[in-house]
Amino acid sequence: MSIKLSIITVNYNDSAGLQKTINSVLNQSLQNFEFIIIDGNSNDGSKELLQQNSEPSIRWISEPDNGIYHAMNKGTRMATGEYLLFLNSGDILFDTEVIKQVDQEIDGTYGIYYGDIIFEEPEQQKKIVFPDKLSFTFFYKQSLSHQASFIKKALFDELFFYNEDFKIVSDWEFFTYAICKQNITYKHLNILVTIYDGNGISSNADNLKLMYQEREISLRRYFPAFKDDYTQIGELEHKRVKQFFYIKGHPFAWKILKFCIKAITLFLPKNKIKE
Repeated sequence: MSIKLSIITVNYNDSAGLQKTINSVLNQSLQNFEFIIIDGNSNDGSKELLQQNSEPSIRWISEPDNGIYHAMNKGTRMATGEYLLFLNSGDILFDTEVIKQVDQEIDGTYGIYYGDIIFEEPEQQKKIVFPDKLSFTFFYKQSLSHQASFIKKALFDELFFYNEDFKIVSDWEFFTYAICKQNITYKHLNILVTIYDGNGISSNADNLKLMYQEREISLRRYFPAFKDDYTQIGELEHKRVKQFFYIKGHPFAWKILKFCIKAITLFLPKNKIKE
């Protein structure tokens, strides 16, 4: 392999998930990576588990931290690889050939490579394929999965490390800023990289309100002039707006719709329509 990879796993009181992650990494057919585990001083047996898994390829620490992104930043600073994959406790690589497949694709040309995931919940699994072309609209609606992304380590020094003030969206913030503002190059890999553990903090519906609050703070910080457009982009994504543009492509239906719109607007204040 010409490019060195660092796999970083953060864990806190999830010894069962940690064992799953360790197994999936150590069972890879190609073992040319370093594996860094950052444990937040767990008291559920995780530390003892790490002591039992004393593989030469694993480097680990167990000490208190200030949250997920603080732990991910610790792993980033410890890493010696050119590219980083953040595979959190409970997440597993899709199969034993993932690293071998990725090894054939990453040549250092792009700042970020990303593959696809299986989103796993207790009742179901869902395959998520990310688009080849990324845009601000994409990041408005969703994000890349850091569990399936290979990020050039140098970008953290050039841009910033994960925001430790946030609890949920720091990886989203990093991707959005890097790709939409700094034009960092990227490439989609047609590879299923990870089975993503859907029990994580960012997947919990109870955290949606906090997620949007943190996104709002980030957008005001890095995209203040784009903030109003950001809202309009959301409106353009509504189903009815999409139907409107679909009908516009059919002349007869478009004439009927225009007639209906004209009739309705007769009963509305004219100055409001001009606004």
